[in-house]
Amino acid sequence: MKRVSFTNFILALVLIVGGTFILMANLDVISLEMWQLFSYSYPFILLVVGLKFILDSILKRDDRFGLGVLTSVFAALLVMDRFEWITFTAGDIWLLWPLIFVIIGFRIFLSKGTKPKVEIRFDDDHQDESFKRKKSAIGDYSFTSSDWAVEPMNLWNAVGDYKFDFTKAFIPEKDTPFKLSGIVGDVKILMPENVAFRVEANVKTGDIRILEQKADGFNRVMSYQTPDYETSTRKVTFYINLKVGNIRLDRV
Repeated sequence: MKRVSFTNFILALVLIVGGTFILMANLDVISLEMWQLFSYSYPFILLVVGLKFILDSILKRDDRFGLGVLTSVFAALLVMDRFEWITFTAGDIWLLWPLIFVIIGFRIFLSKGTKPKVEIRFDDDHQDESFKRKKSAIGDYSFTSSDWAVEPMNLWNAVGDYKFDFTKAFIPEKDTPFKLSGIVGDVKILMPENVAFRVEANVKTGDIRILEQKADGFNRVMSYQTPDYETSTRKVTFYINLKVGNIRLDRV
């Protein structure tokens, strides 16, 4: 089962619960009091999500700072309305447009002196390779058919999984590099025992499992190569970078 990040879990929960309440209220399945309970409580959930976005943008250097500020301020005003400190409704969100300038200012301020993001780069031996490049917003990449041709690939997928079965592949007598990148998804690789390989893997949130080695949690990086990698003529090199997901490589 795929791991779901905290933020995605909260957002999914808000959408599911909110949509269910609205549907049931429209069908007169639930009472007005229950709908009022949800209307009263959802700003507190939004506030948690907004603060989580801000925290992630500071600690992990992602790009959700603006969304976090907007969500947090909007939710905080709704919370204060619930306590009758001010009068503010969801329809008043348009009043928050000056926050755009505040967000831009904070982003300029925070951009100074920030550390570079962790990136996985190709070795010098692979700089001049001719890669088969593909990009996809949503979808899966699957290479599991019989005698599929192994060639250098540079694949990017916003949301989706990668699946490679090299036991069924035709692997040439050379070092073949693969660069696999994405935002949310899983990478599953099956290698034959007689083929050498090396893996450079990086995942912001999730698990990395290469044979018997395992790492999970946040900002995980793992490097591994088979003992015969340097001397082998037929080998595969993987560079894998995910934001959220799981990376698994097994050998048979």
